[in-house]
Amino acid sequence: MADSKETRTVGQPAARKQAQKEEAMGQAVGALAKGTDPQGNGETPELPSAGEEGAQQEGVPELPPFEIIRGDRIDPFFFKFQFKNVEYSSGRNKTFLCFLVDSQSSNAVLQRGYLEDEHVGSHAEEAFFQQVLPQHDTNLNYMVTWYVSSSPCASCAAKLVEILQARRTLRLTIYIARLFMWEEPEIRAGLKALAAAGCKLRMMKPLDFTYTWDTFVENEEQSFALWEDCKDNYEYYQEKLAEILE
Repeated sequence: MADSKETRTVGQPAARKQAQKEEAMGQAVGALAKGTDPQGNGETPELPSAGEEGAQQEGVPELPPFEIIRGDRIDPFFFKFQFKNVEYSSGRNKTFLCFLVDSQSSNAVLQRGYLEDEHVGSHAEEAFFQQVLPQHDTNLNYMVTWYVSSSPCASCAAKLVEILQARRTLRLTIYIARLFMWEEPEIRAGLKALAAAGCKLRMMKPLDFTYTWDTFVENEEQSFALWEDCKDNYEYYQEKLAEILE
């Protein structure tokens, strides 16, 4: 969730070989994402004609590039690639954030969906409080749960701390597939500050990946097959997170 989402992590040879195989896939993912329309309908924008280009030059404003994609369910290909808790995250240069929001009021409806950032502007963590939960009623208790493809960058961690300090009746739990640049001092400090502000940070267990698949992915009722080393990588990340938060 920083400017470059390259993660240095688990030291298993099998994971390293698999990551190398997937690097080419990552480039394809990025190319597909650039061709996706901001409304998420899968259409590729048409190129302007010569007349349209002239109109733009004469002062007709261009539409800004889309920054955040919001949807109901993730494409299964993107989920399997972006949420994989591998050693090297080549090609995974964006954040997917799946969310559940329960305001615990008598007429509240559980909000569910996902956000995907393109790193043009706001990251997904900050965008959540701009698009999904921009308002806060101090008379309500909010239970917010995220399942994210990688942990927050230092900047986003600091912003989340500010939000949690301002919204005292909001409880945030974050389930994380991969730790982002966990060796960097500013990242470690940010996660520690986030936990101190009341945020519950958890690494995603194999069961959490299955739950996310069932709840947030266009799975067409197909069961989810965990990848090799999923459990080993979870245990590694869990150990590193515990070291950071101790």
